[in-house]
Amino acid sequence: MKYLAAIALALGSPVAAEVVHADAHDFEVSQSVAVKLPAADALMAFTRVSDWWIADHTYSGNPANLTLEPKPNGCLCERFPGGGGIEHLHVTYFEPGKYLILTGAMGPLLHEAVNGVLIVSVKGEGEGSRLTMDYRTSGFSNGSGDKFAAMADKMFADTIDHYRVYANGVAGRR
Repeated sequence: MKYLAAIALALGSPVAAEVVHADAHDFEVSQSVAVKLPAADALMAFTRVSDWWIADHTYSGNPANLTLEPKPNGCLCERFPGGGGIEHLHVTYFEPGKYLILTGAMGPLLHEAVNGVLIVSVKGEGEGSRLTMDYRTSGFSNGSGDKFAAMADKMFADTIDHYRVYANGVAGRR
């Protein structure tokens, strides 16, 4: 996968994706994308998940049901149309324009004995910025950490590309 990411970068792909590490019980995936927004605006655009998240990567099938509160004790949460909901990730750290750190087990990992941390960082780059998402998990995933890594890598690659399109659209309206 590292080689695929390098090839994608060489060919000018807007998204860099990589499975950094994977074994039976843990994994790390990393995604990075350049956007045409300053760092502070890029991170705030990231928090507006209901505007850009992929419907197929929600339980309800509708990203309008998602919220992300960028503050300690906030969450990336989803409400269900018939009542109830899910806390996908819990916000543990937020530094405007720099970092958003969330903890939790996303998607099918919710049913495993796994801890996860999603570190979203942003840095100025040229006239815009680069947003990076690193998702790391550890714990008992029934010996399937490497399989979950491939699924997470694909999900985050698709998701960050949707974010890129959204963020660059926001930049284009300025």
